[in-house]
Amino acid sequence: MRLTRSHVDLPLQAGIEVALPEDVAAHLLRVLRLQVGDACVLFNGDGHDYDARITIIGKREARAEIVAARRIDNESPLRITLLQGIARGEKMDWILQKATELGIARILPASSDRSEVKLDAQRADKRLAHWRGIVVSACEQSGRATLPEVAAPQSLAQAAAMREGRGFILDPFAEASLSSLRGIQLHACTLAIGPEGGWSPRDREHLVAAGYEGLKLGPRVLRTETAGIAAIAALQAACGDLG
Repeated sequence: MRLTRSHVDLPLQAGIEVALPEDVAAHLLRVLRLQVGDACVLFNGDGHDYDARITIIGKREARAEIVAARRIDNESPLRITLLQGIARGEKMDWILQKATELGIARILPASSDRSEVKLDAQRADKRLAHWRGIVVSACEQSGRATLPEVAAPQSLAQAAAMREGRGFILDPFAEASLSSLRGIQLHACTLAIGPEGGWSPRDREHLVAAGYEGLKLGPRVLRTETAGIAAIAALQAACGDLG
């Protein structure tokens, strides 16, 4: 039986005992109804799963002993960064969740000319914490033991300058296509996906100036919540680990 994996923001190593965070304890003990001696799996994003067992269930705390550490080797050889124009509410959550499941390495939320979501400093902090929670949950479900980085919301110019590897903008009229990438040594790339209204001409100028090139995914225009996910899956199939 597959054990539920729980993320804890704690140093972990075999042989130590840790106090479980309140939310993790509530899930393991109240929802899953684990008892003292029952097994569970913890991870903290360092690339390992930690086999553990419940040792103490008290009114004020629950504790678990780390029994063993296992290296998890399921990260893609293709390091993909998603530069995502900030989308509204559940659309952005969907994008982050599915991108994480597909093996994204880094996410750069960006404000652009046509962004419908405007975040002040306080809202940006809350949204970032929420987005990181979405990514953690997706890692718990998908078996990933390395957490993708989610950067703080920033301007498109700032995000574009953080390009890693080749930079791509989806363009149905571009010369480069996914088939042209097959067989080449592509180790890292950054994929720029616009918000609901797409990239403005000025946005595209920023991206081209930062070294981004057009990439043909197909002849149709995709919604923001579809485009990035489809492109990530296609890139993973062409150059990553979904072949």
